[in-house]
Amino acid sequence: MSAPNQQIYVQQAAPQQSVMSKLGMGAVMGSLVGLTIGFIGGGFQILRGGPGPRGVMGTLAQYMLSSAATFGFFMSIGSVIRTESLPSSNDAQWRAAYRAAGHRVAMAPRMHASS
Repeated sequence: MSAPNQQIYVQQAAPQQSVMSKLGMGAVMGSLVGLTIGFIGGGFQILRGGPGPRGVMGTLAQYMLSSAATFGFFMSIGSVIRTESLPSSNDAQWRAAYRAAGHRVAMAPRMHASS
């Protein structure tokens, strides 16, 4: 008779992103959201109040660019703040949760990017 099979969970951690890459990714995502919101809000404002002295394209561009700059700025800062964490505390919590459920946990070696 053979021994029962035990499941082993292996967690492989992805390399950490730099702060500048997080900042850039947040800025791009926020700018794209801001362009969309600026297009919708600016288009509605132009339909409601008229294009103004700059014309339709100038007014719409101003709404879109100001909204993209605002959203991009706050999203870049928010993405850096949101993704800051201590990897050791996350690993410890992950292992403790699986051990509490009665599973064996094997940790894969971390690959650190050379600077």
